[in-house]
Amino acid sequence: MDETLIATINKLQDALAPLGGGSSSPVDLPQITVVGSQSSGKSSVLENIVGRDFLPRGTGIVTRRPLVLQLVTKRATPSSTSANQDLLQLNDTKSTVKGQDEDNADEWGEFLHLPGKKFFNFEEIRQEIVNETDAKTGSNAGISAVPINLRIYSPHVLTLTVVDLPGLTKVPVGDQPKDIEKQIKDMILKFISKPNAIILAVNSANADLANSDGLKLAREVDPEGNRTIGVLTKIDLMDPGTDVIDILAGRVIPLRYGYVPVINRGQKDIETKKTIRAALNDEKAFFENHPSYRSKAHFCGTPYLAKKLNSILLHHIKQTLPEIKMRIETALKKYQSELATLGPETMDSPNSVVLSTITDFCKDYNGILDGEAKDLSSMELSGGARISFVFHEIYKNGVNALDPFDQIKDADIRTIMYNSSGASPSLFVGTQAFEVLVKQQIRRFEDPSVRCINLIFDELVRILTQILQSPKYARYPQLKEALSNSFIEFLRAALIPTQEFVLDVIRAEETYINTAHPDLLKGSQAMAMVQEKLHPRQVQVDPKTGKPIASSPAPSTIDDDKGSGFFGGFFSSKNKKRLAAMEAPPPVLKASGAMSDRETMETEVIKLLIQSYFGIVKRTVADVIPKAVMLKLIVRSRNEIQKILLEKLYGANDLSDLVKENEITKQRRQECIKMVEVLKHANEIVSSV
Repeated sequence: MDETLIATINKLQDALAPLGGGSSSPVDLPQITVVGSQSSGKSSVLENIVGRDFLPRGTGIVTRRPLVLQLVTKRATPSSTSANQDLLQLNDTKSTVKGQDEDNADEWGEFLHLPGKKFFNFEEIRQEIVNETDAKTGSNAGISAVPINLRIYSPHVLTLTVVDLPGLTKVPVGDQPKDIEKQIKDMILKFISKPNAIILAVNSANADLANSDGLKLAREVDPEGNRTIGVLTKIDLMDPGTDVIDILAGRVIPLRYGYVPVINRGQKDIETKKTIRAALNDEKAFFENHPSYRSKAHFCGTPYLAKKLNSILLHHIKQTLPEIKMRIETALKKYQSELATLGPETMDSPNSVVLSTITDFCKDYNGILDGEAKDLSSMELSGGARISFVFHEIYKNGVNALDPFDQIKDADIRTIMYNSSGASPSLFVGTQAFEVLVKQQIRRFEDPSVRCINLIFDELVRILTQILQSPKYARYPQLKEALSNSFIEFLRAALIPTQEFVLDVIRAEETYINTAHPDLLKGSQAMAMVQEKLHPRQVQVDPKTGKPIASSPAPSTIDDDKGSGFFGGFFSSKNKKRLAAMEAPPPVLKASGAMSDRETMETEVIKLLIQSYFGIVKRTVADVIPKAVMLKLIVRSRNEIQKILLEKLYGANDLSDLVKENEITKQRRQECIKMVEVLKHANEIVSSV
């Protein structure tokens, strides 16, 4: 089973390698992520595991980009029976077959950015890492989060995925940015926060473990230490008489996978070209002869670390493989769906594309208006529902908010009443004054009605925008823009007859005042209501029975002007000399003074009639105007838009220019094709387990 899992992950690594293994990959494969402070020995641990010198050396920040190192077991001979046996035979094979620094046909490296090129010389691998790092970060001490992907094939390694990250630092040096510490920390957190990342925290044994930057950062994302394994380097540099037994026993900072002590080559060893084989032999001898470690020597050293990492990774694979299978299937469906939306790479004829786009648009437009769209939102109103809201809430409330008496004052009614009587004073309330005032107020319905038309126009443009947000319209940007412009141009043209029709409805109401309307308050009723208001009945009570006695209304004084003449208090003067002089009326003669009883009566009657008729027009307008807008703008757009678009777009001479594909769409299609191919392969691999 273990061999099958190793082979499966190995194949998945091969299959998913084109995706780069970074954030673009939809699958989070199990991998070992190495963290630690600067110069804690991270790179040396990796070289010991691989058994080759291939990582850059130097002072300061040497690892300035993440190195995704994929170790792939390559069977040298059929006699190898297991991955663990490969590891146990690692050192002997190297020492007896070839020297460490010589080329080996069974071992090579490949970079993702140089597909197909094999590096058999590991010194060239080191130089390529330096060159590729400088290409992104420059030759200064800057860092980059873009990983370098290196795969090493060897019969002497176990299948692992290890990510070497820049060492944690606190003080910027040279040309480093001032926030270098934060940049490195954010980069490391991005990698170790992944649930399938096993954290390899490298710590110097000759420093206080409580101050370990690597462990501190690991505990931020793995506070229980469930996926963290500790490595203690520089054991040989500890003060005499001291050891790490308490740490190994989990009495200091316990970790689920514990700690493994190792010894790396020092700077002097590297300068003197000490081989890793010799270093591993010295490491083995150190632990076997040290009084504190000799009883547990088989749990110390690089070979044991590699075996333990392999064991941990295998266990992790067993736990995560079902989730990996599900993620691959989900991602495959997602990219297949997106690829279908983007359309095939082989484009149809321009005529076919334009016709299909127009048909889809008209179908989507009608669907949204009728509430039959595929993706109905439960979060907000859209399409036809918003149009209904404009008609029945915004417009209706706007019409109902109109009050004729916020513009008509009693003095205005009084003036019009006398003006409409002409030279012969009227004995009764005239309809002419009533009609003049009502027509003035009916005209006020024009503004909210025009505003309603503009709001509906905005809503139709909103529907257009909603439709064109669909990815299927993004494929041909020029066709999309031409379709949008043609639709808006059509709506603007339709606004003119719609507005004329609506204003004609208002003008029709203004032209003919139907005083015979069955809902209009009758003049006699208005007179009685005003009479009751001005002279309420006096209710008398029978002193014997205590019951009210019917009584006649108080005597009316409507016709009693007390000798003041017809105009009553409209224009009067108590100065007898001025009266006798019969002065000419002033240039501007306005109603002034207190109204007589007759004037009050007639004014109140006209106000009641205006209020009654204005209410009738309100109800009519609130009902008819939305119907008019629906007929002239919305229904017309539904019935004619396909014909208009066909005339403007399908009949255009530059169809080939209209259907030029978006470069972003082309690029995205290629990405989706690549993802689908990779994920199909990966799905076949995991389905075989």
